Amino acid sequence: MDKKISPLSKVFLVFIFFILYAPIFFLIFYSFNSGDTMYDFKGFTLDWYRELFHDTRLLIIVLNTIVVALLSALFSTVIGVLGALAIYLAKKWQTKNTLLSLNNVLIVSPDVIIGASFLILFTMVGIKLGFYSVLLSHIAFSIPIVVLMVLPKLMEMSPSLIDAARDLGANSWNVLTKVMIPFISPGIFAGFFMALTYSFDDFAVTFFVTGNGFSTLSVEIYSLARRGISLNINALSALLFVFTMLLVVIYYFISQRTKLSGMGVRKQ
Repeated sequence: MDKKISPLSKVFLVFIFFILYAPIFFLIFYSFNSGDTMYDFKGFTLDWYRELFHDTRLLIIVLNTIVVALLSALFSTVIGVLGALAIYLAKKWQTKNTLLSLNNVLIVSPDVIIGASFLILFTMVGIKLGFYSVLLSHIAFSIPIVVLMVLPKLMEMSPSLIDAARDLGANSWNVLTKVMIPFISPGIFAGFFMALTYSFDDFAVTFFVTGNGFSTLSVEIYSLARRGISLNINALSALLFVFTMLLVVIYYFISQRTKLSGMGVRKQ
């Protein structure tokens, strides 16, 4: 039987969501302010958004951020899926636990430590700080996230599916591409979108490994905020919030379609 949520729990839930989203909507509201501050709303205007789209330098930074996020999400998803498969297929439990522990260490490590480590590594290797250093860093810290998204789906998969496929004459490649990958596809999509979101959101690691002539939105917003309060930041943050919500909606519909197709396969 489903337990009913008490009125007090509903009030508490609404209060928590209000605390989380009120500052965001406050920021978005003042992005349409015709005044210059966030203290007095003088009237509705789109001037801050027009100014934003006429800023060539900022548009280049947006493009940099999107390219880095998409490439890092793509590469980290491929590597993360292979890593999750390696952990799942490891025969000894001790080996599985060791690999999983090493993966989790990267997630719980402070971003400052990770960023400083990458800075030292790139300096020692001789990699110039810029696009490639940021991309490699984002791929590295996104891989453990993808592994954690994919591994639970692998654990849910019954070994009898693989045994049945092999009994029907499937080789290892067919088992991987026609049985395992379709089954864990919701985890793969979740890992990709999580990696994409983390790349867009990351500041600490990017701040350490970015160089002159290259920047991302998180670093740029930080530098703009240090110069003083400007409603350009509000407009830019509002667009980022809308873009993130679109990613969430797209992921929701993809996961729902995957669930429906999976139910169709089971019924057949």
